[in-house]
Amino acid sequence: MPISQPPSRQPLLTVPEAAAHLKVSVSTVRRLVRNRLLGDVHVGRSVRISYDELDRFQLANERAALS
Repeated sequence: MPISQPPSRQPLLTVPEAAAHLKVSVSTVRRLVRNRLLGDVHVGRSVRISYDELDRFQLANERAALS
């Protein structure tokens, strides 16, 4: 019986990578994280952001803009 593989995970992005993905400044991403509008993961002293969190943030803000 084969061992099941865990679901593939996308790598976490650094703050500058997340800023480039969202097309905003690094300081904007840091502000969003600080204000808890964008979820983050701490790896030691480093801050990382998942693709899923960026997608969630974009969808939430697209809906707000359309309202």
